[in-house]
Amino acid sequence: METVIRAAVVYGMLWLVFRIAGKRTLAEITTFDFILLLIVSETTQNALSGTDYSITNSLLLIVTLVGIDVGLSLVKQYWPTVDKIIDGVPLILLEDGRPHAERMAKSRVDEADILAAARRSQGLERLDQIKYAVLERDGGISIIPMERH
Repeated sequence: METVIRAAVVYGMLWLVFRIAGKRTLAEITTFDFILLLIVSETTQNALSGTDYSITNSLLLIVTLVGIDVGLSLVKQYWPTVDKIIDGVPLILLEDGRPHAERMAKSRVDEADILAAARRSQGLERLDQIKYAVLERDGGISIIPMERH
């Protein structure tokens, strides 16, 4: 039972840490972010297993972590409020070419990130060509261009 509780606590703490850390897709992580992720995984392994390195304990940990994840996905499916709390909501970072500085600062996204997404997805070069820039739940930035007359 200690293994299940340990796994549940680690799962909750990882969710909280990554929720606070913000949204970022794997394509956008830096080399340091990747190294940090590897260190976190090693540290998590030690926290999960304690002194029991048996196959049974490992399988129990895996089943517990995956079970919590599946359980949360079912809860999110039936209660949209829980989904918003766990995964967040899309956030408009730029509207009609004007940045929302406080939202961008909170999300740690700058104008260069928005312009990179605009160039990549729409071929746009300037902020004033963008109607909306939206930080999606998965950490990607969606660009909706201004209508051309």
